[in-house]
Amino acid sequence: MGQGGDQVISKAVTAAIAALFKQTESLEAAVRAEPIAKLLQGSIDGFDLVGQGLRMYNGLRIEVMELYLQAISIDFGAIFKGQVNLRRAVEATMRVVLTEEDLTTSFNTPFVVAKLELIEYQGKPLKFQNTTMAVQKNRKLKLDTTVNVGDQPDPVQLSIEAGVDVEDRRKIQFVDVAYEGDEESQSVAKALVAHVNSLMNLDKFALDGTQLRVDRIRIRGSKLVFYGTANIEKFPEAKGAA
Repeated sequence: MGQGGDQVISKAVTAAIAALFKQTESLEAAVRAEPIAKLLQGSIDGFDLVGQGLRMYNGLRIEVMELYLQAISIDFGAIFKGQVNLRRAVEATMRVVLTEEDLTTSFNTPFVVAKLELIEYQGKPLKFQNTTMAVQKNRKLKLDTTVNVGDQPDPVQLSIEAGVDVEDRRKIQFVDVAYEGDEESQSVAKALVAHVNSLMNLDKFALDGTQLRVDRIRIRGSKLVFYGTANIEKFPEAKGAA
């Protein structure tokens, strides 16, 4: 097999993961195995995956994704078929970075807008547009959006400022929320925050065969950084419209 075996697996893993995304700016998997002959049995000491500018098929974008896996056992023969089959589940250390531009883009994708518009206010449907997200100097997030409430002629301007935290390692939550505007604006905004908090369960967004858990969230400059783990029972398969 020679010294190129690790490169073969690295390329296969990179290609398999790239297929999960509509577009990637850069993506690289580096396999660690010593001695190299261990790869013949499908035994890997670990591999590091670093991706930048990852755009999912639903329009969501990730600035940086890093996965670090240890002690992996794979079906080596499947590699030559372009498949990455795990013989047993593995837990990866994960770091994910979102910019405020990523957050703004996400809140305006049809995928997220459709979920936001499941909410009703006083029995009336809501239509969102021109939503923006910005990271404040006080390390809080600022959300501004324009909402049409039912058939009311005048839209309502919503503006909230909130911290972001994680509950039970899997629920991303807006916390310590401050609301601006008149009584109606604040009332609609409170309904929106409650709805968004109910949506942000990582189990709803995980790829098939994976379980995501977040240990902590940090704001670094204008970026939101998530630290956690990904438990992978099987390698996700590209579905073209995930």
